[in-house]
Amino acid sequence: MEHPVISIQGARENNLKDLDIDIPRNQLVVITGLSGSGKSSLAFDTIYAEGQRRYIESFSAYVRQFLGGSERPDVDKITGLCPVISIEQKTTSKNPRSTVGTITEIYDFLRLLYARASDAYSYNTGEKMVRYSNKQMVELIAERFSGQKVCILAPVVKGRKGNYKELLQQILRKGFLKARIDGEITEIKYGLKLDRYKTHDIEILVDQVQIKHSSQKRLLDSLGTALSQSNGTIIILPETEASTEDSTTYLSKFLMCPTTGISYPEPEPNSFSFNSPYGACPTCSGTGKIAEISEDKIIPNKKLSIENGAISPIGKYKGTWIFKQLEAIGEKYDFTLSTPFENISKEAAQVILTGSDEIFKIKNTSGGSSGSRHLSTDYTLSFEGIINFLTSQYKQAPTPSIKKWITGFMNKKECPECTGARLKKESLYFKIGDKNIAELASMDISNLHDWMQNIDNKLSQRQKQIASEILKELKTRFVFLLDIGLGYLSLNRNARDLSGGESQRIRLATQIGSQLVGVLYILDEPSIGLHQRDNAKLVDSLKNLRDSGNSVIVVEHDQQMILAADHVIDIGPGAGLQGGFAVAQGRPLEITGTLTADYLTGEKQIPIPKNRRKGNGKFLSIIGAHGNNLKNLDVQFPLGKMICLTGVSGSGKSTLLNETIYPILNQYFYRSISKPLVYGEIKGIEHLDKVIEIDQSPIGRTPRSNPATYTGAFTDIRNLFANLPEAKIGNLSFSC
Repeated sequence: MEHPVISIQGARENNLKDLDIDIPRNQLVVITGLSGSGKSSLAFDTIYAEGQRRYIESFSAYVRQFLGGSERPDVDKITGLCPVISIEQKTTSKNPRSTVGTITEIYDFLRLLYARASDAYSYNTGEKMVRYSNKQMVELIAERFSGQKVCILAPVVKGRKGNYKELLQQILRKGFLKARIDGEITEIKYGLKLDRYKTHDIEILVDQVQIKHSSQKRLLDSLGTALSQSNGTIIILPETEASTEDSTTYLSKFLMCPTTGISYPEPEPNSFSFNSPYGACPTCSGTGKIAEISEDKIIPNKKLSIENGAISPIGKYKGTWIFKQLEAIGEKYDFTLSTPFENISKEAAQVILTGSDEIFKIKNTSGGSSGSRHLSTDYTLSFEGIINFLTSQYKQAPTPSIKKWITGFMNKKECPECTGARLKKESLYFKIGDKNIAELASMDISNLHDWMQNIDNKLSQRQKQIASEILKELKTRFVFLLDIGLGYLSLNRNARDLSGGESQRIRLATQIGSQLVGVLYILDEPSIGLHQRDNAKLVDSLKNLRDSGNSVIVVEHDQQMILAADHVIDIGPGAGLQGGFAVAQGRPLEITGTLTADYLTGEKQIPIPKNRRKGNGKFLSIIGAHGNNLKNLDVQFPLGKMICLTGVSGSGKSTLLNETIYPILNQYFYRSISKPLVYGEIKGIEHLDKVIEIDQSPIGRTPRSNPATYTGAFTDIRNLFANLPEAKIGNLSFSC
């Protein structure tokens, strides 16, 4: 029985030469060939573009006006096309709030797990939080205070300043005559108010009752009243002269610390979301980092004087008020505005940057027209400091342009409140076993998967019943990520820090998890950046996608991927104008007569060099690199050679080269603002004169940019034509 096919007739996108081809469905198909031969033109610009166009055309005219039109690719006819999903090499998101966990939806399941099956602990004492029903409260009070007379208090103010005159009058109007104010039972009288500058605790005295069997109904009614006044928390205080804070008992229908009485709101999934105000750290708003004014950016060149622009935000000397203040500071600390900043004392520099409460005398002279006498007025005032001024202006910036200007003098640093965890303090004290949700998100996926395998030992029987379906879904998604070689990533890894290959494989894992059927998936070189150890896992994942009832087309150069395909299409024979033909297709080892086939069969090989370059005998050495997963690494790079840095995916290659060495060299040569990861020392930098980074990011983002303009190849030709006599008219000179 023949497989159904996608039949393409007359494809002419880019360099395709009226291509007619049948692509089998429900198989793993690899499109290969030289770079620039037309592989992507066939897969993405023709097949995917037509699939998208048909999808958009399926909407009503009303919806299409919002989606925009989709042009038909340059092809005569395509039949047999099923719904298409493209998984390309591009960064998933540039949003700093987007992480591996949010993209894969694993973090959403973790939030649900912690909202329903975690235990809460007090951030004050570390005790397990408790909650009681009204009936349980009565039983507990009867057992603990049997025979004693107790006060039932409803806390309404805890550690806040104010005179609370209106609140006390409201309490009086509700029929309550007494309250415990700052530890003392006080009768509420009309006009009573507190010291507005002191912090106060106010608890309504709801009832005083003798605890015995006959008083249980009264006790239950009083508890209900107290709970309604205090939003769910009450205080039981024995009515004895020896009553102290140690004898105070806190009870709540919400999660509450039994010792200190602090309570948490009932956990919901958004309580653990750093993208929600209910869960995000209030200091960093859930980003894990805060912006801080950098002294190095304010004073980039300490050899300059203040007069010549050492303080970057204020520039060179002008007769403005800020310079008069700096002159006054100079008089007190024995420097002038022409003194190089590096020669100003540390104490004076600290005053300039962070301000001082000292009083400085500022002389201000003003003169009128010719012949009028000069007036002199002296001012005495303290100095706010450049850093404090910029910080306050940043918070109150009236326009985005001012805020953007101040951002140029800032660095990002870890939030001191949440230490990078992104969540509120309360959210971090909900735990399963001994781990909060941020600790799980910081574990790499392979270790997190192992931890999840033993989670049953950390849950009660009730929690197991609640969490069973959530855990099943989590474990399945972990397996998908492990199968495509991404076990080294953590859930809190920023999406914008991922490589194109990692982003593509994450989207692939998400698609496998969605378990769609009858879909055509098109992938763009998913093996890029993946170690051969993990390549087999990727191939198996694509086969599983195929076996689920889908068709998979992969644009690929990798030999292992080509040999694993059910069907190979070789586009060529050359690149650009020499490409655009289907030079061969069939099973991997059945295709013949093409450059790809020669390399697959071993007829052609890339020879190993017989001689290696000796280099120039000099070295670039980095000592004590320990950013991310590097273990205090010492490495020597011999100069004058082509060096290959390799290792399994996630071993630390990019951390060492892209995030440590390159930022160090970039700062040294070009005074870049990017900061390298932590390292001890670098040696041999004097043997280099520049550094150039060539990465996988797109070039030429404008429609006018092309290879000739980007490389400068067209510049000499343009200048040649511009200097011809025919290009000059009168006094005007035109350039092409």
